[in-house]
Amino acid sequence: MQQDVPPLRPMKGLHLPGHGLRLADYQARHFLWSVEGSVATITLNRPERKNALTFESYAELRDLFRALAYAVDIKVVVVTGAEGNFCSGGDVFEIIGRLVETDMPGLLRFTRMTGDLVKAMRHCPQPVIAAVDGVCVGAGAMIALASDIRLGTPRSRVGFVFTRVGLAGCDMGACTLLPWVVGQGRAAELLYTGRMMDGPEAERWGFFNRLLAPEELLPAAQSLALELAQGPTFALAMTKAMLHQEWNMGLDEAIEAEAQAQAICMATRDFTRGYQSFLAKGMPEFQGD
Repeated sequence: MQQDVPPLRPMKGLHLPGHGLRLADYQARHFLWSVEGSVATITLNRPERKNALTFESYAELRDLFRALAYAVDIKVVVVTGAEGNFCSGGDVFEIIGRLVETDMPGLLRFTRMTGDLVKAMRHCPQPVIAAVDGVCVGAGAMIALASDIRLGTPRSRVGFVFTRVGLAGCDMGACTLLPWVVGQGRAAELLYTGRMMDGPEAERWGFFNRLLAPEELLPAAQSLALELAQGPTFALAMTKAMLHQEWNMGLDEAIEAEAQAQAICMATRDFTRGYQSFLAKGMPEFQGD
């Protein structure tokens, strides 16, 4: 079975290596990509399949989030789904139906690719906001979980359903990320049973930062993204890196890492802008440098 797809195509405005990448004009093939200012919105767009993922959309998402690590024009990313659902996971017919006929090397290539999407989301410097309505299960739940902030609706339904098809719950980093977010005992229950959480329960358990009416969801996510994009984005990227890295550190190592990170931020022009604005009793105009 052929699972590989071509890498990201060259994009307009592509800079020389090391000089930054411009992604505002990127033409997505397997989902929608739009940019307003420095906020990008990814919309999973297969509503007839509840925005299920394919081999190709997995790979393109992975490659795009990898490219975002070098983007100079995108400061925050919003991920959402089309027409009332977020994502129903991997497409049953296009992915699962083919995986049952695949040999072990092919299976491992696939599972590594899906895990690489989560790695790329966690390692890109931009804050990622998931705007989740309706169905959010399997790999869709993992994309939401890999995001930095999750906004939901009362009608959201979240489930890590891997055990329902005879798989382990440890998919795409679930056994690390989910306990971080909801706690070990709750994560164990969700991953063992594969049961669904509705929006209010997911909010109580800490999966969602907050709930909104469906018609308010995407505007609220994009408004929050704009607020972050207007902030000290270099410092936000450093904060994201520290949140990710410090899970593997002891307290002494974490304090030292934060001392180094903060010293780097103190050398930025945004730090000076913030100080000068404070003296002038005005609002700083951060520029991310």
